[in-house]
Amino acid sequence: MTMAGELVLAAVATLLASLLALVLSHFLPLLLNPKAPKGSFGWPLLGETLRFLTPHASNTLGGFLEDHCSRYGQVFKSHLFCTPTVVSCDQDLNHFILQNEERLFQCSYPRPIHGILGKSSMLVVLGEDHKRLRNLALALVTSTKLKPSYLGDIEKIALHVVGAWRRHDDGGGVRVVAFCEEARKFAFSVIVKQVLGLSPEEPVTARILEDFLAFMKGLISFPLYIPGTPYAKAVQARERISNTVKGIIEERRSAGSCNKGDYLDVLLSSNELSDEEKVSFVLDSLLGGYETTSLLISMVVYFLGQSAQDLDLVKREHDSIRSNKGKEECLTSEDYKKMEYTQQVINEALRCGNIVKFVHRKALKDVKYKEYLIPSGWKVLPVFSAVHLNPSLHGNAQQFQPCRWEGTSQGTSKRFTPFGGGPRLCPGSELAKVEAAFFLHHLVLNYRWRIDGDDIPMAYPYVEFQRGLPIEIEPTSPESDCPEASAAACSSVSSTPERKGKVLGAYT
Repeated sequence: MTMAGELVLAAVATLLASLLALVLSHFLPLLLNPKAPKGSFGWPLLGETLRFLTPHASNTLGGFLEDHCSRYGQVFKSHLFCTPTVVSCDQDLNHFILQNEERLFQCSYPRPIHGILGKSSMLVVLGEDHKRLRNLALALVTSTKLKPSYLGDIEKIALHVVGAWRRHDDGGGVRVVAFCEEARKFAFSVIVKQVLGLSPEEPVTARILEDFLAFMKGLISFPLYIPGTPYAKAVQARERISNTVKGIIEERRSAGSCNKGDYLDVLLSSNELSDEEKVSFVLDSLLGGYETTSLLISMVVYFLGQSAQDLDLVKREHDSIRSNKGKEECLTSEDYKKMEYTQQVINEALRCGNIVKFVHRKALKDVKYKEYLIPSGWKVLPVFSAVHLNPSLHGNAQQFQPCRWEGTSQGTSKRFTPFGGGPRLCPGSELAKVEAAFFLHHLVLNYRWRIDGDDIPMAYPYVEFQRGLPIEIEPTSPESDCPEASAAACSSVSSTPERKGKVLGAYT
């Protein structure tokens, strides 16, 4: 036999072996684990992944979950992301999974995600590495809440964003803005300021944002590294952002005693992290502070745009807060604590909008839970949206009703996990709520709005508004009454002893 013939036979044998392995990996779990939950595996290799990822309104379960829950119950097996999977729509099992991180279950995002986020990302690292990075994140969040300049920075940037709508008015009073873009602009400006000490006007900020947008578009895309694909662009964008951050780190080190009081100062003073981990930490902070916060603000504006009654209640609350302050006096942590109905609106937007639909875990060993057996090595998907939209847990679950949160602690619980839970609970969740509340304060006091057209939040499974949530906005007060002039005061008032005392008193 010729060399060419041998190569062909080897290639055919390899292909057949691969196909056999795929078939066995698909069907063997069905035969070897008869006690696993009921369900179906679908097609070999693909399984039921495409049906699971079919876009649907984020305030609904989607056809796949509705069909499977009705056929198999709230816990069922499937074949998703190329592996046998147990899907949980049960609040108790979800809680059990989240609380047993690293004991019975482990974070297990698809391998292509690692290629974009990087091997040192807090979202994908495991065990002690994750614990170390998360402790640092919690320390930074705590220091941010205590930092007097934080609330001033948020308000200054919020005033800058909403004030720009007046400056660009064509004279007709009403104009259309792509609100998702405005929310992202606000959220990115806040997190870049807190993490890297950069203002929105600096050229490097615009460069980071441009790369970050490419990074976000490819974060959940078909993992094909071919030049021009969203996945390839995302990997390349991450490399550019990493190089930019490394350049900022070198500049900061060469400056010696330069202290901007941001996350980067804390990271540079730490000897526990490598430079690669510091860069990944910055990227994780940008990702968490950008996407979640901007989506939350967009969700609040969307749902309030559907309910004139709730919008009126929010406006009354903020009118009351503003009436007790001077025209250019900035918001304080005491004001934030008075935004009780606003907090109910934020929680209800999180419940209905389901920014995080599910998370990826895998079983580290055979796990018996009630009548279910979760086999070792299987992927496990706790679906938060199924619990949030369960009518037996939330009356009139499909309706936006902020009053349902009145008198509750409004924290995370088995039936409300918008930011995950357990050791991987999002460390910046409270910061996102503060930023949303402050932005909403200046929005409702200065504008009325309505949704322009029919745009709804869609789960892909990540959530986005297909048209960017265009809204028609109209100022509610003369331009002379716009509080944008107080932006400068908000950026400097944080240094006064009185404001510092108020901020510290609210969080201790």
